[in-house]
Amino acid sequence: MEPIAGIRIVDMTSVLMGPYATRLLGDMGADIIKIESPQIDSMRTVKPSRSDGMAGAILNLHANKRSVVLDLKQEKAREAALRLIAEADVFVHNMRPGAIAKLRLDYENVKAVNPDIIYCNAYGFGRDGPYRDKAAYDDAIQAASGIPALIARARGEPDFYPSAICDKIGGLTIVYSVLAALLGRAMGKGGQEIEVPMFETAAAFNAIEHLCGFAFDPPLEDFGWRRILARNRRPFPTSDGYACILPYSTENWRDFFIFADRADLVHDDRYATHPKRIANIDFLYGLIAEVAPRHSTAEWMAFCDSHSIPAMPVLDGPELWNDPQIQSSGVLGYDEHPTEGRYRTVNQPARFGGAGSTIRRHAPRAGEHTADILAEIGYAPEEVGAMIAAGAAVEG
Repeated sequence: MEPIAGIRIVDMTSVLMGPYATRLLGDMGADIIKIESPQIDSMRTVKPSRSDGMAGAILNLHANKRSVVLDLKQEKAREAALRLIAEADVFVHNMRPGAIAKLRLDYENVKAVNPDIIYCNAYGFGRDGPYRDKAAYDDAIQAASGIPALIARARGEPDFYPSAICDKIGGLTIVYSVLAALLGRAMGKGGQEIEVPMFETAAAFNAIEHLCGFAFDPPLEDFGWRRILARNRRPFPTSDGYACILPYSTENWRDFFIFADRADLVHDDRYATHPKRIANIDFLYGLIAEVAPRHSTAEWMAFCDSHSIPAMPVLDGPELWNDPQIQSSGVLGYDEHPTEGRYRTVNQPARFGGAGSTIRRHAPRAGEHTADILAEIGYAPEEVGAMIAAGAAVEG
């Protein structure tokens, strides 16, 4: 089932946040038309790759999309973009406010040709704030939103989370915001402009669980959830690997104490309730670290599963393609690209009507559909040829 089949989205985003969002919307059935610049998206150039412009991440980020390359500094290309947008349901871009206004593709200009458009600005920083014109990439947003500082609280010095997590949080926020706006339009509320600022989105995301006593004004305690920031909270070394072993409930801890030959702790008042355990969480995690090497990872999984204690082995990324749960879901798999050959796929984890997403279109070369898309919106072959000759459009 493709819940938003029939929705057309014009995607003028690059790098990761916007392309991730529109890939997910494409997985849900939307027709994604990607406007690319002649100055190729940096994500297309990441090596190694089998062909120029077709980096490994692109094979998944740009799946279920069609690509048209337009030089929007040329008026003919801008007119073509407006024709595309005039027939679309949604327009998403990730340019800074001044840059999109300079192209005259800001909300007011787009609304003039399509009053019902859902128009999504995906910025680094909200346009009403003093950072509106700052450059924004994931590392900078991680730093500003508090992730390295949280890591420093837990590990002693700041560091970046080794994933473009702020880009992806922003992408998910784009998805639910666009879907909410489409629902509102279906309810008769018309089109509207959306703003998804990456910094503010990440700051809100990080704050939720770490407010704790800091939620009160004046604060009852410092910012941060003690359990999450505990120095000993980490994967524990077993006799043959690493595992997450996470006793949580009172029953979980009782069973763990007995298995660890520490029955003396079962009735210790310091660990009798959840708040008391949090107050002593570093000792408890240290105890797990002490006893974990006595057993193999498989033995820990068997014990924890039999007592409903949350636990999982530490898997390396490549191992996920062989994980039985992942294999049963189809979220990670394999496919055959028409030009790039066999590749690993990353699919929509949500299921609609009992079915997961499918790759209807493999990731296109930049400009692969330029001529076809221009023809769809009414350009005659000779007009398309003239635009390509002038560099206003580029055919992949």
